[in-house]
Amino acid sequence: MATDELPSAAAAAAPAAAGEESQGFSFSIWPPTQRTRDAVVRRLVDTLGGDTILCKRYGAVPAADAEPAARAIEAEAFDAAADSGAAAASVEEGIEALQLYSKEVSRRLLDFVKSRSAAAKAAAAPSEEGAPATSEGEAVEPQPAE
Repeated sequence: MATDELPSAAAAAAPAAAGEESQGFSFSIWPPTQRTRDAVVRRLVDTLGGDTILCKRYGAVPAADAEPAARAIEAEAFDAAADSGAAAASVEEGIEALQLYSKEVSRRLLDFVKSRSAAAKAAAAPSEEGAPATSEGEAVEPQPAE
């Protein structure tokens, strides 16, 4: 039974293969597939929450916040690249669009961690302002009311 199916499958594939050869090989780098975009999101999540230089400098993002932030960063970068006329008619234009997408992801990632770090510092600043000033290890003791 399997031998009967092989010739018919091969016969059906032969015209399709002949048609593909006459049209030539088609390769499209832009837009990236959903699988590629999902891989970018996973990498962003790892970067935001992992042991990276970015996290050491600006602070790690909790896992609950990293996933939605990564999805937003990727979507915004994709939209920016698509909006900038990235309808790639050739491989070269596709490469340019992909480079723009990559730069947008990087820029938006850096903007996100910087703004998050600044917001955390701003939130911490009011609590520090209310504390009495001390100089080098000097403890401030409350003074009794007179």
